[in-house]
Amino acid sequence: MIEIRLFKKYELDGYILIDAFPGVGLVGPMAGSYMIEKLKMEYIGYIESDQFPPIAAIHHGMPMFPARIYKDDKYKLVVVMSEFVIPAMAVFQLSRELIDFIRKNGLSKCISISGMPSPKPSDVAYITSPSPTLLKEATKAGLKTINEGVVAGIGAVIMVNSVQFKIESMNILVEVNPQVMDPKYAEVAIFGLNKLIGISIDLKDLEEEAKIVESKMRELLKKVKETPEHYNKAAEATGPSMYA
Repeated sequence: MIEIRLFKKYELDGYILIDAFPGVGLVGPMAGSYMIEKLKMEYIGYIESDQFPPIAAIHHGMPMFPARIYKDDKYKLVVVMSEFVIPAMAVFQLSRELIDFIRKNGLSKCISISGMPSPKPSDVAYITSPSPTLLKEATKAGLKTINEGVVAGIGAVIMVNSVQFKIESMNILVEVNPQVMDPKYAEVAIFGLNKLIGISIDLKDLEEEAKIVESKMRELLKKVKETPEHYNKAAEATGPSMYA
């Protein structure tokens, strides 16, 4: 079960959904977190599931859901992100829930930010979309299109289903070295996003902020990996269940 919960009813008609879930190079979380910080976006909800790891993120002393939703009214953006990798078994259901969220709230389009492995990463943002109009707009904005390849993750599932539900969607892809978490990747993504949808996010503090996000992500990913082992050890220490 996966549920998207908002703290109250928000008017999101015409807003753009930015998918910033973790993937190769952690491009999404680094870019999403920086956007949230610089635009002072409002925390409006969260995503929960019994398939997610039982962890809480602590920010400024406040426990928070590790999968959260933010909005910015100036640029009409909604950012969804998580501080753990979405389990493979949850990807399709979460993608469907996000499609329903877009449709029910009247959002205008979905843009996913992610990385793609490359032996020599460039400073160019690439785009793929089922919409010829969006591809044309992206080319005019200076982004390159991908003619052949594979896109994975939540953004990919949303994109291939978007035509059926008449949702405009695209993936912004940044070439990354999978072994290196470089703030430059997030800079390339946000620069491309700035040009694509006409927003203005100052990038001068990105390197410092991205390093903080990377550190937090590494710590949370470590905790996620440790959690099953922790529970198994706890179960072993307590012995057989009293209900056995």
